[in-house]
Amino acid sequence: MNLLIVESPSKAKTLEKYLGTGWRVVASVGHVRDLIPENGSVDVDNDYAMKWQIMPGKEKQIKLITDELKKADNVYLASDPDREGEAIAWHLLDILKDKKALNNKKIYRVAFHEITKKAVLDAIENPREIDQNLVDAYLVRRALDYLIGFGVSPLLWRRNLGKSVGRVQSVAVKIVVDREREIEKFVPKEYWSLNAECTKGKDTFDAKLSQFSGEKIDKMTIESQTQMDNILSKLPVPIATTVSGIEKKKISRKPAAPFITSTIQQEAARKLYFSSKRTMSAAQKLYEQGLITYMRTDSTNLSADSIAGIRGFIEQEYGNNFLPKTPNVYLTKSKNAQEAHEAIRPTRFDSASYSLEGDEAKLYELIWKRTIACQMCNAEFDSVSVDITETKSKSVFHAVGTTRTFDGFMKVYQEDKDEASEDDKESKLPQMSVGDDIIIEKLNSNQHFTQPPARYTEASLVKKLEELGIGRPSTYATIMSTIVDRKYVEQDKQRRFIPTSGGWVISAYLSKYFSDLIDVNFTVKTEDTLDDVSNGKVAKTPALSAFWKPTQKMIDAAKDIKTTEIIDEINSNMKDHLFKESGDKCPKCGTTLSLKLSKYGAFVGCSNYPTCDYTKRLGGGVDNGADSGTTGAGSADVDLGGGILFKTGRFGPYVTNGTKNVSAKKYTSETMTLEIATELLSAEKAKAEAIELGENPKTGKMILFYPDGRFGAYISSNKVNVSVKEQPSLDEAIELINNKKPSAKKSWVKKK
Repeated sequence: MNLLIVESPSKAKTLEKYLGTGWRVVASVGHVRDLIPENGSVDVDNDYAMKWQIMPGKEKQIKLITDELKKADNVYLASDPDREGEAIAWHLLDILKDKKALNNKKIYRVAFHEITKKAVLDAIENPREIDQNLVDAYLVRRALDYLIGFGVSPLLWRRNLGKSVGRVQSVAVKIVVDREREIEKFVPKEYWSLNAECTKGKDTFDAKLSQFSGEKIDKMTIESQTQMDNILSKLPVPIATTVSGIEKKKISRKPAAPFITSTIQQEAARKLYFSSKRTMSAAQKLYEQGLITYMRTDSTNLSADSIAGIRGFIEQEYGNNFLPKTPNVYLTKSKNAQEAHEAIRPTRFDSASYSLEGDEAKLYELIWKRTIACQMCNAEFDSVSVDITETKSKSVFHAVGTTRTFDGFMKVYQEDKDEASEDDKESKLPQMSVGDDIIIEKLNSNQHFTQPPARYTEASLVKKLEELGIGRPSTYATIMSTIVDRKYVEQDKQRRFIPTSGGWVISAYLSKYFSDLIDVNFTVKTEDTLDDVSNGKVAKTPALSAFWKPTQKMIDAAKDIKTTEIIDEINSNMKDHLFKESGDKCPKCGTTLSLKLSKYGAFVGCSNYPTCDYTKRLGGGVDNGADSGTTGAGSADVDLGGGILFKTGRFGPYVTNGTKNVSAKKYTSETMTLEIATELLSAEKAKAEAIELGENPKTGKMILFYPDGRFGAYISSNKVNVSVKEQPSLDEAIELINNKKPSAKKSWVKKK
């Protein structure tokens, strides 16, 4: 028998149908092993040796794999075709070797970019070794993230500066904060435009003033109503004008490239209003059903077979007029397009329908249309621009008309109007010739103000990160969700990112004391180095040393800085944000206001505290009518690391490692740390190690003594608990349990 190990159970079901008898397909359900969540798990003095543990809750999956392995002759590791997938295969092989479960069985690594029978069988026929370069790139990335997290995060917790830092997420937060800073500093400028309602016989059209008194009128030329009134005084309507110039040209618009990870997130956000996480979740399900190729890619490449299939479909459905003579080729923008070598596309190009619903149906339609359109002919337009002149005032009005003459790819797929250029927007003009008479019936003056830079949405932030070379296809969705979950940014009703007080503070702190860590160029260089490691150009240890050693110096330098000095620096960095509107003087006593830090988040307070108790909520973020530091029911889960989450449930806050839940009512998402959560879970484990006192003859159930319960020592049997000061004898315990009042027992059950 052959055993094939994949990442997800749904993918396993699909593959078992393809492979048939003689094959067993099981899933690892993602990563199975991670660094032990404690200091020293990456030994910087020993070539960055790493200490691993099987992730909580994954023991059951490992046992399933080892049980199936006993029946198998050959093992195929078929995790996803990227760094993380290669790492999962490497971890699995290492675990199986440690368990001595292989017994000289043959091990193969196979990778496929689409879950079709042909692709899977081809991969099995052409296995390879685990790519150690890809694994090393993963190890460098994981070690860096761990070292930075354990190095910097405790500095934040000690001073209530934030929850955690991330090598890429922190840069994303800084980009959002910097944009907000631009918006706050922005001073709008006034300008005016003049539109003319024109007639030629029975036809009407609009034109825009482009020259006055022989001078060109640009967007910002008319700066005030006074200037506009002066122009209008010299142009009394109706105005007799003539056509002084006509320019005709053909415009061709090319179809967009097939989707890569970043562009599918951007387009799904614009067209379907999906978050990045929602898009990737739907794409993952489509991939696992064998309907699309692998969805984490930065390559716009299409295979020869897929191009042939697309072109055949276009010819059959739309005819040769819509089919270019040669296939359209798209250049990949990423200089290090990695691992997955095809764009995101359907695996079939006929008109077969699938029983899809909801998000999967919407996203599949988007992918299918974009892929078909990318191999179709250009859309063609006729553009006519006309100048009409009024000689007395030496004024020229300009009009543009555009008509689509051939649909091309737009027969299948149209991008949003805001993506189209002015020349692409269709508007018709009447037939005109030079010398024709035109009457301007009415002039409409319009006041405008320049607008500040737009806040980032998920789509535009992903685009910005991609342009800067920050992050990789597998990370964009995680970056978006992490900065929201950590409450460093919030989204308004238009889904635009606005930094919270926590986002402002963490960005200011890192900019001062960890400038390299939050620097865009540093992050880009890190990504480039990871690519070099994955390509075998740079070894793992030198790559880690090059980034960790300067970061470690920054951490060591930041450890002894006084909190008052940090607050002064953050005050200076955030001065315009904190005090732009109301100033930095306390309205109650006139003393200087300052940033204050608490376990519930940052706020502005009087420096004369406690004599003056004036406080003000820190500006920034979406005002939801509650302190951003409080955690209520329904708030987002916080990933503390090591498979441990902080959640808020029906009975309040708690921590969980996937198999055990422990109450954490004294804590909020701001004050909970990995160390505290680990301690709580460890205490719960210790509590479970009870002392057996003996059986209760009345019920036949064991009586247990717990020396360290939540409310002190107690005994328990058959769901009855009794508090005690010390360990009782068996007879004393039997008497206490059997004489427990029913009402008290009921009250305890209700609390639990």
